[in-house]
Amino acid sequence: MGVVVFDPAAFKQRYPEFTSVSDDLLSAYFSEGTIYLDNTDQSRVQDLGFRTVLLWMLTAHIAAINSGVNGEAASPLVGRINTATEGSVTVGADMGQVPFTATWFLQTKYGAAFWQATAPFRTMQYVPGRSREITWRNRFPWQP
Repeated sequence: MGVVVFDPAAFKQRYPEFTSVSDDLLSAYFSEGTIYLDNTDQSRVQDLGFRTVLLWMLTAHIAAINSGVNGEAASPLVGRINTATEGSVTVGADMGQVPFTATWFLQTKYGAAFWQATAPFRTMQYVPGRSREITWRNRFPWQP
């Protein structure tokens, strides 16, 4: 099948909010994304076009968490803002009712899109075991 090769120029064309992030750093984020989505021939996502889109979503997610968006610093908040006060500035954040496996992905819109797009790949995959040949001797173990 092949593997996806990262193209920083094409990535920045798709995600212009990351133009301030260097190509080398984006390549490092792409490599980090392959920890979460296999980029080898054995990947569950066999379609290279679809795998490219998913890996770019992961790259954007990791870049948004670590480098920020549109040249701004990354936000230290994790989750949605559930309380806010103005006098003496107080902000509270909460992840809400989400599965624990989704919390890291749902920190950004890119991660949420990745989580939703990979739902079909998070299902059980049945791998049958080897079949056994039943011989006459094994069929009736109580007989000599």
